[in-house]
Amino acid sequence: MKFAIITHVNHIEREKQYFGYAPYVREMNIWLKYVDEVVIVAPLSRGVPAEIDSSYNHNKIDFTKIPDFNFLTIKNILISLFKIPYIMWKIFWVMKSADHIHLRCPGNMGLLACIVQVFFPKKKKTAKYAGNWDPQSKQPWTYRLQKWILNNTFLTQNIQVLVYGEWNNQSKNIKSFFTATYSEKEKVLIKKTDFDQLIKFIFVGSLVTGKNPIYAVKIVERLIKSGNNVMLNLYGDGIERAVLQKYIVENELDNNVFLNGNQNKEVIKKGFQESHFVILPSKSEGWPKAIAEGMFWGCVPIATKVSCVPFMLDYGKRGVLMDMNLENDLIQIQNAFTDKNNFFEKSALALQWSRNYTTDVFETKIEKLLRQ
Repeated sequence: MKFAIITHVNHIEREKQYFGYAPYVREMNIWLKYVDEVVIVAPLSRGVPAEIDSSYNHNKIDFTKIPDFNFLTIKNILISLFKIPYIMWKIFWVMKSADHIHLRCPGNMGLLACIVQVFFPKKKKTAKYAGNWDPQSKQPWTYRLQKWILNNTFLTQNIQVLVYGEWNNQSKNIKSFFTATYSEKEKVLIKKTDFDQLIKFIFVGSLVTGKNPIYAVKIVERLIKSGNNVMLNLYGDGIERAVLQKYIVENELDNNVFLNGNQNKEVIKKGFQESHFVILPSKSEGWPKAIAEGMFWGCVPIATKVSCVPFMLDYGKRGVLMDMNLENDLIQIQNAFTDKNNFFEKSALALQWSRNYTTDVFETKIEKLLRQ
C-alpha cells in the first residue's frame, strides 16, 4: 500500500531522516507499520531537530517538499495566492499515485488537501481532525470550511474522518476517535504522595496565548497568597515565555513556578508521576493530550470546558472544569485538595478512565481502519 500523508507540520531533514513534532510522529509511526510505501507532503527545512522532535520509523519514505503559507497579514495573503496553485498541483499528483490518502486537519495544508481530495472519490481516505469538532464552537472560517467539506458525503467520499468527542447530526463520514501516548506495559502502579507539605501542579503545552499558561500561573499565585505551599512546573516553549518569566520575577514566584522548556517524553512522564494536578486553561482543544497523559498517572485534571474535555472529565466527577473566572475556579481547585478523600477519588477515576486509551488499543483500531 502506498500511503500519502498531507500535513501542515513543519519537518526537518537530517542525515537522511525526517523529523517532526514528536507526538504527531509517534502517532504516524503506528499508522506506518501497516503500509509499504509512504509519501509525505509537508513543509521541509534543514537544521537540528529540537528536544520535542522525533523521526519517522519507515524504510521507504518519499518526501514531497512544499512551501508553508498563511493568511495572517495582507502581505502573506498576496504571497499565498502565488503559492497555492503550486501546492495544490503537488498534492494532486501525490494523491493520484497513492492507494490511501491521509489528511491531517485542521490547518492551511489540510484545507487545500480537503479541496483536492474531492477529485478522487474512489480512493480510500482517512482524515485526522485534531482540533475541536464541536459544531457550536467559534472557529476561523478556514477550520469551518474544512469541517464542512469533510462532513459532506457528496464532496468527500470513501473516507473515515476521525474526530474527538461524539456530536449530534454528523454524517456517516465522521467517526469518534482518540489519541494515546502510553502502552499497556506502562500501566504500572502509581501512588500519589500526600500534599500536606507541598501541592504540585504541572502544565504541559506550548507557551502561547491559546494555551493560556499565564492563567495557570495566576491560579498558583493566588493559592500561595491564601497560605498554600504550591509548586507549578511548566513544560513547553513559545512566544509567551518572556511574558511569563517577567510575571514570575515581578511577582516573586521564582521559588514556586518553574519554566522547564521543551523536554522529552520521559522527563514529562516523570513530571506527571510526581504531580498532583495537571492544569490546562486552553481556549480551544481537540483531544488535550496533556490532560489525558496526566490522568494516566493519576493527576487530577483542571481544564476548560472546550471540545470533548467535559466528557473526558465526566462533567467534573474525575476533575475540575474551569469557568475561566479566577475567583470561581480558585474555590473549585481549593475544594479539590482540601478534601483529601475527594482528591484521591478523582485521581483514581482519572487514572482508571485514561488507561482505557493505550497505544495498543489505538494500534488495533488503526490497523482495522487501514485494512477495511
